[in-house]
Amino acid sequence: MLVKGQKAPAFSVENEAGKSISLDDYQGKRNVVLYFYPKDDTPGCTIEANDFTRLADEFSGFDAVVLGASKDSCESHQDFINKFKLNIALLSDVSGKLCADYDVWREKVRAGVTSMAILRSTFIINKAGELVEAYYGVNHEGHAEAILERVQQLHYRP
Repeated sequence: MLVKGQKAPAFSVENEAGKSISLDDYQGKRNVVLYFYPKDDTPGCTIEANDFTRLADEFSGFDAVVLGASKDSCESHQDFINKFKLNIALLSDVSGKLCADYDVWREKVRAGVTSMAILRSTFIINKAGELVEAYYGVNHEGHAEAILERVQQLHYRP
């Protein structure tokens, strides 16, 4: 597991439009809220994406950009964005490297069947590229609001 205070793992992956997005794009400019979710257009993931979208301008007001990430394709992300009018970038980690680097690709057991899946998790990364918070196994309900509150607290920290 990653812990706060350590350097955030670097990444360069495509967003929904097929444009390469890297952590370096934001260094020195913006804080990054990187959240991982299991699958586009599923109930919990849709709630979470809509909540982050609703609060995107507020995050921006605290020098933070919200990036969602899953193993879905760029095309799937674009369809998800179009269907729900999302205004956050969604990163496509088809290879699974980003999920592995952030230690969110985990074994799960459901109905006695073991499989691998993304553990819903969120990371707050400061402008210097350091992890300020690392939250694993979060619940989608009220999560975006809680993260915004934490970003606001960090923004005003002396």
